[in-house]
Amino acid sequence: MLAASISGSGPVPPGTFAVPEPVASVTVVDLDGLADVDFGATESELTRRGILRTDVDACGPTLAGHDMVSPIFIDNRLVLLWAGDPVSTPEGITAGTPIAEVRATYPTVRQLRAPQGTHRFDGLLARDGDRAYLFLHDGRTVRKIIAGYADWAHRLFVEGHGPC
Repeated sequence: MLAASISGSGPVPPGTFAVPEPVASVTVVDLDGLADVDFGATESELTRRGILRTDVDACGPTLAGHDMVSPIFIDNRLVLLWAGDPVSTPEGITAGTPIAEVRATYPTVRQLRAPQGTHRFDGLLARDGDRAYLFLHDGRTVRKIIAGYADWAHRLFVEGHGPC
């Protein structure tokens, strides 16, 4: 059932200089989505806006300008974003972050254990209302970040699906 279809700024104050954002800047994913992609958006809306691309040789649709993020759609709605390095949460959690830092940043995080005998990562689920981050980890550091609707993030973990 779970199928993967995987700034503006104001005036610059006097005496300061506008510094352009580095080319290799980190993409931030929050519990609303990305800067130009919101959870709940439809595939057709994102395609019309030129954000959802199906012309790339990948395992599913991709997001223009977000090479390390795979969208996951259920019933034509964006429910999850599967993110790799260098994508970060607003709090600075990214692939490679120690899990102790995740626990300190999200004190109510819930441990999820991968089934015995599988080659899947354990998870930490940081829920905020109907949204959540799911941090897949190897016991020491974060390996992947999944953000979106909490129920779908938990279901993805339990059922063992990936973005492809």
